[in-house]
Amino acid sequence: MKATVTAHKDFAISKIDDRIYSAFLEHLGRAIYTGIYEPDHATADKNGMRGDVAKLVKDLNIPFVRYPGGNFVSAYNWEDGIGPREQRPTRLDLAWHTSESNAVGIHEFSDWCETVNTKMMLAINLGSRGLDEARNFVEYVNGPTGSYWGDLRKKNGRAEPFDVKLWCLGNEMDGPWQVGHKTAVEYGRLAGETAKTLRAFDKSLELVVCGSSNSDMKTYPEWERVVLEHTYESVDHISLHMYFANRAKNTANYLALNHKLDTYIATIESTINLVKANKRSKHNVYISFDEWNVWYHSNVQDREILGGNKGWPHAPRLLEDVYNFEDVLQVGCILNTFIRRSNVVKIACIAQLVNVIAPIMTDPKGAAWRQTIYYPYYFASIYGRGTALNLAVKCPGYNADVADNVPYVDISAVHNEAEGMLTFFAVNRHATEKLDVEVSLQGFGTAKLHDHQVLTHVSLEAVNTGSDQNNVVPQKGKGAVIEGQTLKASLPPYSYQMLRVKV
Repeated sequence: MKATVTAHKDFAISKIDDRIYSAFLEHLGRAIYTGIYEPDHATADKNGMRGDVAKLVKDLNIPFVRYPGGNFVSAYNWEDGIGPREQRPTRLDLAWHTSESNAVGIHEFSDWCETVNTKMMLAINLGSRGLDEARNFVEYVNGPTGSYWGDLRKKNGRAEPFDVKLWCLGNEMDGPWQVGHKTAVEYGRLAGETAKTLRAFDKSLELVVCGSSNSDMKTYPEWERVVLEHTYESVDHISLHMYFANRAKNTANYLALNHKLDTYIATIESTINLVKANKRSKHNVYISFDEWNVWYHSNVQDREILGGNKGWPHAPRLLEDVYNFEDVLQVGCILNTFIRRSNVVKIACIAQLVNVIAPIMTDPKGAAWRQTIYYPYYFASIYGRGTALNLAVKCPGYNADVADNVPYVDISAVHNEAEGMLTFFAVNRHATEKLDVEVSLQGFGTAKLHDHQVLTHVSLEAVNTGSDQNNVVPQKGKGAVIEGQTLKASLPPYSYQMLRVKV
């Protein structure tokens, strides 16, 4: 089976915002406790943060981490996480039916972010709380000393402002499951007034308003239209969320789901443009896809805790999907979609980062390791910085539940002109046939193959574990060549590839 691709230097989609390789950490399960924070661990630093986890996170070069939720944030009192640890209250978390010790709060999380070279993207509770609490939180985080909240921050050990510029105005407020769920009009009014108030404090803040929790919501996409009618001039991004599952055990349908993602993004882009036109606005609003990942493997074992049958445990094992090789292909396709939609998707956060539906797993007092999906995320984050190219692709396809003529090859390209590097990320969706790909390189001058990495496995169900951490790992690719201005590569069945060309 053959595919042809044309990559032209001048056919650009957009400069990619580095923030599409961001992540998410919520006070949920073991994401924080025995995830990033475990004072008794052998690798713990002076702040109690696990050094082995910090290294794996730092290697990913993550621009921002969204925190502290998620559903958790909609009933969270940020004040519970400041001041002396021994005086912080333990609260019952209604979102996940667990207890929260508040041992980690804004100060501890900020210190951890500095350790792993990332920045905070903070979420504000607009579920159980409102405008005044939002203003207070922002003033505590960013305000000067000499004012009440700035002086309180100084008393708690931080004189200088945290200087957080990126703020989420609530979480999934369209969802009936959300504490403080609102209609689009109710939320739009509250978010609009909150945004105006925060801008009165600091005009340079970047604000993210809640869009649909997923594209199957009955209120989608009308929710986005109504909310943006109330907030358009005061916000910079609208958030979208989507999770991917293969419950029917149909790989072909599963690996076509990024076409549903693509339609979701295109629909909200059109909605943004409609509101912009109606308002005769010159302001641009973009998409923050701040929750995405595969999530379905752990659903059965989570039911007892989420149903309240285990009381209110602290940091239980929740949403701990063990990812297989099939999920590598899915994550590769998702990241390719964000690259190809980088003209409108400016922020994206893999949900989540450690233990909870995450690329990194840990054992309490034990090992930390890379799950299978760590690798496509790593390759995209490290090598996917630059300008996304609009590729012309000709390839055989197949019909799936979500789309017809889904091409067997899913491919994106990123040109980093400063480094003189052209990087392709490709997935072969075919179960049994290798895919011979020829890429015509136009406008780049001389070209030389720089690197070729392959992820493949004889079993779609293959996983990495604490005792077998290298079952699914990248291997050096073979056989790719450049002949004149053509890159030729053979993609094995069900494989993920990264090819880097020096131009």
